[in-house]
Amino acid sequence: MPQEETRLDLLRGTLDLLVLQTLRTLGPQHGYGIARRIEQVTGNAILLNQGTIYASLVRLVQRGWIKSHWGTSDNNRRAKYYELTRTGRLRLQDDADYWRKLSVIMGRVLDAPDN
Repeated sequence: MPQEETRLDLLRGTLDLLVLQTLRTLGPQHGYGIARRIEQVTGNAILLNQGTIYASLVRLVQRGWIKSHWGTSDNNRRAKYYELTRTGRLRLQDDADYWRKLSVIMGRVLDAPDN
């Protein structure tokens, strides 16, 4: 099966949750590091281009769920780092709870016996 067919399409808002969780797990990170971590954790089922990850980061900053500051990356380059805010931590918890409940419900529906 070609790689395009094996990758997962993200539902609206899912990428934001992945970014928030990544920042909760790793602490402050630059956009490239966040994208690579999501790819790593998902076994490359989700591959992110720069435009996609940075659109999410801008949206999350505008909502006040993350904040940014300039720093120096591991390869000694200037990079913008992102970290969770208190509001972002609360939002992450709410969204994670929602997705856990939804996945249980979807599992029930998909595993329901045929009549």
